[in-house]
Amino acid sequence: MLSVFLLTSAMEAPPAAPMVTGPTGSQDSPRAMSVHFVSPLSTTLTVVRAFDPPPHHYGPGHRGVDLAAAPGEPVRAAGSGRVRHAGPVAGRPVVSIQHAAGLITSYEPVEPILTTGDPVSAGQPIGTVTSGHPGCTSETCLHWGARRDGVYIDPLTLLGLLRLRLLPW
Repeated sequence: MLSVFLLTSAMEAPPAAPMVTGPTGSQDSPRAMSVHFVSPLSTTLTVVRAFDPPPHHYGPGHRGVDLAAAPGEPVRAAGSGRVRHAGPVAGRPVVSIQHAAGLITSYEPVEPILTTGDPVSAGQPIGTVTSGHPGCTSETCLHWGARRDGVYIDPLTLLGLLRLRLLPW
């Protein structure tokens, strides 16, 4: 069964990005810093495959979201940081960015225009989408992932698009 979600919030204007705050920490802790995030695409986000975390660290799952994109569409850094990797991983072009508070975002398949170590700001172009993402059900997909301290999280939470709530046992 194919699920498609269309997200139409104010994502076309990077300056109006939502604020995301890391876990509570002391005022001088890096985790207490506020970080602004924007959509990695300038078009309306269409999620063609949602985040599906694995049941355990090495289990099967979908460790990010697949966003419908056009071939050659510019990809932007979701937040400020430093390029951790820009190049092939398992034969596919990938860009990953190290942000504050132990957060890393990844973008695939993206032909990078930056190199490892380059500083980036939220909304800055980092490359262009290429075709070839396995499992993509649209013409082309951008796989966008996020990890905090080695644990995969739904990257849409960085944009404030998902509300998390606890369910009773």
